[in-house]
Amino acid sequence: MITSPPIDSVSIEERIARFTKRSIKNESKMHALKLAMSMMDLTTLEAKDTPGKVRQLCAKAMRPHEAMPDLPSAAAVCVYPTMVRVAKEALGNSGVKVAAVATAFPSGMSTRKVKLDETKFAVNEGADEIDMVISRGHFLAGEYNYVFAEIAAVKEACGEAHLKVILETGELSTLDNVRKASDIAMYAGADFIKTSTGKVQPAATLPVTLVMLKPSAIFITKKER
Repeated sequence: MITSPPIDSVSIEERIARFTKRSIKNESKMHALKLAMSMMDLTTLEAKDTPGKVRQLCAKAMRPHEAMPDLPSAAAVCVYPTMVRVAKEALGNSGVKVAAVATAFPSGMSTRKVKLDETKFAVNEGADEIDMVISRGHFLAGEYNYVFAEIAAVKEACGEAHLKVILETGELSTLDNVRKASDIAMYAGADFIKTSTGKVQPAATLPVTLVMLKPSAIFITKKER
């Protein structure tokens, strides 16, 4: 069981206001933009995805702009599990990773067995990273142990692949829920936590991002559970 301290919403809003008013030099802006590009997942998650479209995306990930060779490559290309092998072959030894969504993305509405089988399939196809979505229904019902156990099970199924846990913050309603979900995900073994699938509005917001960057959880000892 994990307890998370409450969020001071006023302090969050004040800090966000300072961020938006800060003046940044052009040189620093360019450095930040390049850093952001180097950490980005280029993604295609549509029912009409084809091998050709995935290969085209991989080419863009490796070389974002032909006229600007100094731009960094993306961190990863994110696809459905059935397209992992195509992306893996297209990226070769470029260093760009292959990420795959799993666990009944984007709803998460499936059985644990299906979620684990999908995760293992993607890893066996060559995925370097797995993007899972938490079970928001269980979380909002207060079934935090269920959410924790599911993330831990998916982490185990990932083997050597990294696990990215998507909170779908637009459905969590409050910043306190965002913090608790962040804490649960990290203690359950997440290598990364992410705001959203991009399928729900609102998706990423500055307050949510700030809360996720500064999680603080207190473990209750096993004896107290």
